[in-house]
Amino acid sequence: MAKPKTDPNYKVIAENRRARFDYAIEDDLEVGIVLTGSEVKSLRENTSNIAESYAAVEDGELWLVNGYIAPYERAMFGHEERRRRKLLVSKKELARLWNETQRKGMTIVPLVLYFNHKGIAKMKVGIAKGKKNHDKRETEAKRDWNRQKQRLLKQG
Repeated sequence: MAKPKTDPNYKVIAENRRARFDYAIEDDLEVGIVLTGSEVKSLRENTSNIAESYAAVEDGELWLVNGYIAPYERAMFGHEERRRRKLLVSKKELARLWNETQRKGMTIVPLVLYFNHKGIAKMKVGIAKGKKNHDKRETEAKRDWNRQKQRLLKQG
């Protein structure tokens, strides 16, 4: 059997692993992101963090707030590390996101920042509701039980 070819362009840059623990993610959406040249070069070197960031709908546009992209040393014109970056989404999806956040009290959380198969920087955002402490404990207990179950199955 032939091995499936891995795409050299697809590359995960940053992942917000904490988001799935802190939020109950109901839906996710792939969005584009507006970047400058030095930001793209920096992302190709895997120097970014989206753990403390969030997305917000303001003035009819979707923005990524507090996302970190390290400065690129060899750039002639650098960029601001934590500037607000515009996220690209259709008007229909933008209206849906606005309704979810304003009426239902949901938040838009960035989940993964990656280069897609065409080599274009994309971000997956989730529409989420914050978990309470007892929900977090329940999630942790399920995860621990699944780990223990896997260990038992592996031993036996």
